[in-house]
Amino acid sequence: MLAINYAALYKWAMLTVIIECQDQEPELAQTLAVLVAGAIEGLVCDVVVLDHGSRDGTSRVADAAGCRFYSQWDIKDILRSARGEWLLMVEPGARPQPGWIDEIAEYVSLNKVPARFTASRGYRRPFLQRIGRSLPPLELGLLLSKRQAIAVAKTGMRLSEFAKGQKSRKLSSELIPSWVARAAR
Repeated sequence: MLAINYAALYKWAMLTVIIECQDQEPELAQTLAVLVAGAIEGLVCDVVVLDHGSRDGTSRVADAAGCRFYSQWDIKDILRSARGEWLLMVEPGARPQPGWIDEIAEYVSLNKVPARFTASRGYRRPFLQRIGRSLPPLELGLLLSKRQAIAVAKTGMRLSEFAKGQKSRKLSSELIPSWVARAAR
C-alpha cells in the first residue's frame, strides 16, 4: 500500500482537533493515541485541549502528547489560532477507526460542508437505551471548516453548541463513541 503524505498534496487538508474535557484523563489519552497516526501522515497539525477545571492528570496527558492546553479561553481566539483550515471536534474517549485519515483528507479537499463520523457498528447502546434518545451533539464528532466555525462562534460557546443545528454529511469512517471509554472506567 502506498503511503501518502496528504499535507504535501493538499495544503488545505491540515486539521486541528479540538477536545473539551473535565477530569477525563484516561479518555483523553485514548483519543490522543488514535490521533498520532493522523499526525504522522501529516493530516493532524494541531490538537487543542480545552479544560474545565480538571483535578486529575488531564493537563499532563495533553502536555506529554504535545497538545495546546487551555484552562481559560475565548473560543473565538482558539479558533483563530487553529493551525488547520479544518477543525475536528470530538469528545474525549472518542476513537476514529481505521480509514479515517484517508477519508478526511479526501473529504476536506473536495467538500465545504460539515461532516460527522458513522457510529461504530461494534459499539452500540442497548436497544432500550436508544429508544427516544437523541445523540449528544458531539457523539459522532464534527468536522467543519475553520471559516465556518469562526462565523458562528460566540464568546463562552461550548464545542457541543457548534454541532447543534449543523446540517452535515456522514463519513463512512466509523467512530467509537466516548461513552464506551467512560463505561470501561
